[in-house]
Amino acid sequence: MNEAKEQVKCLIIGSGPAGYTAAIYAARADMKPVMYEGTQPGGQLMDTTEVDNFPGYPKGINGPAMMEDLKNQALRFETQIRSGWVTKVDFSGPKHWVEIDNGKHTISADAVIIATGASAKWLGLPSETRLREAGGGVSACAVCDGFFYRNQDVVIVGAGDTAAEEATYLAKLCRQVYMLVRSDKMRASKAMQHRVENTANIEILWNSETVELQGEQGLESVLVKNRSTNEERLLKATGFFVAIGHKPNTDVFKPWINTDETGYILNVPGTSKTNVDGVFVAGDAADKNYRQAITAAGTGCMAALDAERYLASKGVH
Repeated sequence: MNEAKEQVKCLIIGSGPAGYTAAIYAARADMKPVMYEGTQPGGQLMDTTEVDNFPGYPKGINGPAMMEDLKNQALRFETQIRSGWVTKVDFSGPKHWVEIDNGKHTISADAVIIATGASAKWLGLPSETRLREAGGGVSACAVCDGFFYRNQDVVIVGAGDTAAEEATYLAKLCRQVYMLVRSDKMRASKAMQHRVENTANIEILWNSETVELQGEQGLESVLVKNRSTNEERLLKATGFFVAIGHKPNTDVFKPWINTDETGYILNVPGTSKTNVDGVFVAGDAADKNYRQAITAAGTGCMAALDAERYLASKGVH
């Protein structure tokens, strides 16, 4: 990379709960963190209407307001929060080089915290996008939002372990769960399949795909089609959950950072450390199991503490 235009002690890439928590801890430790917000400032919670499961908000809070609170707390401790996203990195030497906005700015950092998160995969239907943006009954997280559909009818799309797990979770809360599976079999483990099949209020619709989500301000029904017979069926439902996977936002780091086959960053168990000294990971970029705001925040704390210890060991003050 070209000569860096700026040298920083601690660079945080990403601005969700993991990034902001890392910034709060790093700033309080006098690491003078610089954060780049990325392509979605505030992360996935900016798409969430109500957050009821984050400690400290007894009456709940909407996602954007919560992220504004976290941002203001990071700013209070003088974190530099900047617009922009990382387009290239070079982690080959003791200094970590990071290019911002296709070369508009180049930074070298003593420590880097990757908190770029993961993006939910959606079906891509116009009606899905419209209702999701309106906060009208479309979600990619049953654990986050299932509570809002207690004693109601919901639809979940997916065939893997996550979909099966979320379907059984929803079944405990909801009156009826319709599970749409595109083929004639699930990808989920046999144990998870049996759990779904043995849950009385889950109906599996095999060879089925979503045609349209119906409703003006909120979801009212889901039109589905059987791919074998072309027969259509209208399901009355107020909640629509998409569980077809997430994509971690880690492509830019792959030449240097070890990931699993899906792209999740591999950390040293029990730490936030990656295979590169001085580069740490927090939040959903490494977490494919929990994907909750509170777990992301916890790993943000871990990353800042690990980075602080690393800088101390290198004599960086």
